[in-house]
Amino acid sequence: MDYKKLCFQVQDIAREVGAFIREEQKKITAKNIEVKSVASLVTYVDKTAEERIVTALKKLIPESGFVAEEGTADSNQEKFTWFIDPLDGTTNYLFGIAPHSVSIALAQNGKMVLGVVYELGADEMYYAWKESPAYCNGEEIKTANRSKSEETLIGTGFPYYDFDRVNDYIDAMRYLMKNTLGLRRFGSAAVDLCYVASGRFDAFYEHALHAWDVAAGVFILQQAGGKITDFNGGENWLFGGELVSASGAYFDEFYSIIHCYLGEKQ
Repeated sequence: MDYKKLCFQVQDIAREVGAFIREEQKKITAKNIEVKSVASLVTYVDKTAEERIVTALKKLIPESGFVAEEGTADSNQEKFTWFIDPLDGTTNYLFGIAPHSVSIALAQNGKMVLGVVYELGADEMYYAWKESPAYCNGEEIKTANRSKSEETLIGTGFPYYDFDRVNDYIDAMRYLMKNTLGLRRFGSAAVDLCYVASGRFDAFYEHALHAWDVAAGVFILQQAGGKITDFNGGENWLFGGELVSASGAYFDEFYSIIHCYLGEKQ
């Protein structure tokens, strides 16, 4: 498998679908919006974008499976599995706010080998493939070297369907507000992870995530020198709904903070 060639083909797909998403933004009205839950919205744009991505990816690897937000296709544990979020940050998109992104990752036998995140607002294409560096618009990116909390800027997200741990989440935010340069909540986990990869953020954490939200961004971050675990230091970040990520320089300290507030209580 030529992962580099495949990665550039996937970028072309993301860019083409991104152009469709951008064009349709001018046409959406309230009647086009469906409410999946109180704070989870979906439109024909999400669904059509996913259909276009799946159709194009099937041409690249016909025997592949899919884990996709809008359920256009599914996976039966094939050798190759695509993870697709056709529009990560739908609410941002509907309100005319950046960032929002197309996120596509590929796993081979359960291990990620390719990631592409196209942030539409800034026209930034983040990508990496197996054993490659991470890139943004053709330039290599790496995580930051800041290692102390008081030097760092942190990204996070707010749970929108699982509020059982909201008090612990707020406690963690309170600590980080007091002990870092600040918290940012941009509304696209895929982009947040890429911001850690490129050194804009030093760390990112969130609860109540899905595999399609994080698969591509995590792979890009790992290739840029970042580290990822779940809230308890394990590997259940893809399907477990929780993720701690940071630069290699800051990860140990940041993980200890998040685990203290959001890890399993002994």
